[in-house]
Amino acid sequence: MSLPPGFLDEIRNRVSLSQVVGKKVMWDMRKSNQGKGDWWAPCPFHQEKSASFHVDDRKGFYYCFGCHAKGDAISFLKDSENMGFMEAVEALAQEAGMQMPARDPRAQEKAEKRAELADVMEMAVRHFRMMLNSGAAAEARRYLDKRGMTPDRLEKFEIGFAPEGWQNLWDKLRGQDVPAEMILRAGLARPSDKGRNPYDVFRNRIMFPIRDPRGRCIAFGARAMDPNDKAKYLNSPETELFDKGRSLYNHGPAREAAGKGQPVIVAEGYMDVIALSSAGFGGAVAPLGTAITENQLAMLWAISPEPIVALDGDTAGLRAAYRLVDLALPLMEAGKSLRFVLLPEGKDPDDLIKAEGAEGMQKLLDAAMPMVDLLWRRETEGRSFDSPERRAALDRALRDKIKVIPDPSLLRHYGDALKEMRFQLFRPQRNSTWTPRGAKPRLPIRSTTRNSYLAATPEGEDQLREAVILATLCVTPAATPMFESQIERMTCSDDDFTRMRDLILTHCDEGPERLREVIAEKLGPDALDQLLARPHVAICPTIRNPGNLEVAQMTLAEELAKQQARKGLRAEIAEAEEELSGTADEAVTWRLTQAAEALNQSVKPQQKDKAEYDLGENGARISRQERGAFDALMETIRFDKGRK
Repeated sequence: MSLPPGFLDEIRNRVSLSQVVGKKVMWDMRKSNQGKGDWWAPCPFHQEKSASFHVDDRKGFYYCFGCHAKGDAISFLKDSENMGFMEAVEALAQEAGMQMPARDPRAQEKAEKRAELADVMEMAVRHFRMMLNSGAAAEARRYLDKRGMTPDRLEKFEIGFAPEGWQNLWDKLRGQDVPAEMILRAGLARPSDKGRNPYDVFRNRIMFPIRDPRGRCIAFGARAMDPNDKAKYLNSPETELFDKGRSLYNHGPAREAAGKGQPVIVAEGYMDVIALSSAGFGGAVAPLGTAITENQLAMLWAISPEPIVALDGDTAGLRAAYRLVDLALPLMEAGKSLRFVLLPEGKDPDDLIKAEGAEGMQKLLDAAMPMVDLLWRRETEGRSFDSPERRAALDRALRDKIKVIPDPSLLRHYGDALKEMRFQLFRPQRNSTWTPRGAKPRLPIRSTTRNSYLAATPEGEDQLREAVILATLCVTPAATPMFESQIERMTCSDDDFTRMRDLILTHCDEGPERLREVIAEKLGPDALDQLLARPHVAICPTIRNPGNLEVAQMTLAEELAKQQARKGLRAEIAEAEEELSGTADEAVTWRLTQAAEALNQSVKPQQKDKAEYDLGENGARISRQERGAFDALMETIRFDKGRK
């Protein structure tokens, strides 16, 4: 059975060699460098203890320095599994998710014709390069010189020129006995609809040869010199050699540079790639005038696990980046992603390098943002989330975007990252002191009363209640959403409590086991056990009945109500203290009584402890410390009235 042209190349692009070999060997991780696609293991073809078998993922070849076995993925399967050639191809195609082609007895003939077409393309490269030195290319040479295209760059990237005229290349190739059919099939000329000879596709344009990873010229990119030309950039039409969506400009050299540890940088155009490569960034590639396709993305990941996409920071560049995010999400897996550099608006890599040098470009690459950050930016930038409905819409949009990620572990990590960003956006003041609705901000305590009962707060009791609340949420995190806003505003008296509260809010919907793991990771392995072991926590019904949602909700409602009422009373006492600089009136007493009543209503009669006392006729109950502050305040009011 013969295979269609490009089928084996497609398999090699989709299946990494280390993926195939890894099923037969144990990698030496001390010697291997996964990020560079550099793998070492004991050879599977001969007995040895040292790791002398080397796999180069980027080049797609293996070599054993002991027995000298070498080859690619196909030869590895043939030798290690005793497979025939077609059997090995079928196994790799299945791994790559590719359908084996129907039998084609003329495949060999087609491959030969493709090779002939590649020869014609090389003849065109030589013609265009020669034309760049002609008098007709004077304006093109001035343009290239202005763009910083030195002779070395022109030589390296084989830049040429197609002069004006309808049949310059046609006549040249026909004069070298190239059949007319071959010129047309190579995409170098088009047939005339006026009964004349075919005419050249490229006229009055600077020519950029496009080569496949094997180095064969398969197409051209061309920049118009006439500013009025309908197409500033023009690619070859698709041919037997050229599939635009499966090709990258500078693919071969970029793959080689990536194998030496350089980053793969995806730029927008030919000149950007040339500028980057000339500045030392040899891993630069470009799609060919269109948005990146799924096939091109697979090719990029075959070169590097995390290419950097460098796009212009204008609206068009952002749109291209956002489209790429949507394309990549359903294709991602652990170890394969993208990072993004958004260049300053109005500058491309060529402009930036000219202005700031390679160092300026390197700084941007070092600060490249992860794809999750760009996803967040797209869904939030320029929008207001000042209502529950808008926040819920954001939550739904983010869930819909990431649910296409096929890897469960990666999906969970994306969810964690987006939750943290959401937490930061919606809770910018979550560590600030909560002030009751309608109350004035609490004023600083005067130095004359700093040590009085009026300035004191029952911190110990607050911490007890916080411990009960946090412990309840940890063992029954499903209760969190009902009380989310109150928990967000809860000011914790301990830094570890504050961090634990934030972790609960971020991870509450992942279950108690996952929440325990996160707390152990962030706060230490014993943090939660120490909280649950506190005597007043351990006896709570919620701790004795973990997972009981009804018990947890009742406990949280009660504890949060107590906490809020006590804070409200303390706020009224503090405000009243400030007002005692003048003559007190009945309004002060009334406000204090109302605050105490609110406190009393938050405490169930059967749960009032013996440490609390009646407060006046309303029967409200507060702690000894609060009672002391209240008594001192009332005494001051009576004294002030006596003076009056």
